[in-house]
Amino acid sequence: MARVSNMATHRANRLLAALEPEDFAYLEPHLEIVDLHKRQVLYEAGEIIRYTYFPHDAVVSLVNVLEDGSSVEVAVFGREGVFGLISALFTRESFGRYIVQIPGTASQVEIEWLRETVNACPRMRLLLHRFTEVLLAQTFQIVTCNAVHSVEARCCRWLLSTHDRVEQDVLPLTHEVLAEMIGTQRPTVSIVLGTLQTAGLISQRRGGIVITDRAGLEDVACECYGKIRRSYERLLPHTYFA
Repeated sequence: MARVSNMATHRANRLLAALEPEDFAYLEPHLEIVDLHKRQVLYEAGEIIRYTYFPHDAVVSLVNVLEDGSSVEVAVFGREGVFGLISALFTRESFGRYIVQIPGTASQVEIEWLRETVNACPRMRLLLHRFTEVLLAQTFQIVTCNAVHSVEARCCRWLLSTHDRVEQDVLPLTHEVLAEMIGTQRPTVSIVLGTLQTAGLISQRRGGIVITDRAGLEDVACECYGKIRRSYERLLPHTYFA
């Protein structure tokens, strides 16, 4: 992973931005800004986690890879969160594959330094405990969504949550990536995206999907998007949205 200029700011991550000044000052000397590349695999299932990441503008998925090679997303991380934290606190083995869906930068910290900071800073410990609760709620909802809701509704939920994290209307996503994330086949996603485009909710171009009618997408999305959003608003206000 290439190191990049410190022009990028650690506080672009909203969990880091939410830290009390003295807690951030304790952790900051051990943070390093790194570049995350599209489709880069940061950890495979069972690998030992050495670093925790606080994304700035990147979006990273935690996916479960099955024996037949298929995979499905169980959690997603952006500027509102941190990944590589929960499993690293105990076994230090990755639960699944962490893969970069949208490239960008992140603040990287060795897990031992993060542990030390959490032990020394009670307010940071509380903040990360709140994030852990939100993450569990998100995972619970995503698993439920993939089991019972239509591909169209799941697709809209994923587009909306990604749109929230990157704050730009052009999402650099392919049909293949979207199919992998919601646990379906690429041809099925292509049909759904074509329907959404015909309805004027999105437009498509090579290597990207453009959000053209966000309110319309919210109408088509299932309840899961709203439930996940409300979990963040309740437990971590001002981290998911500006």
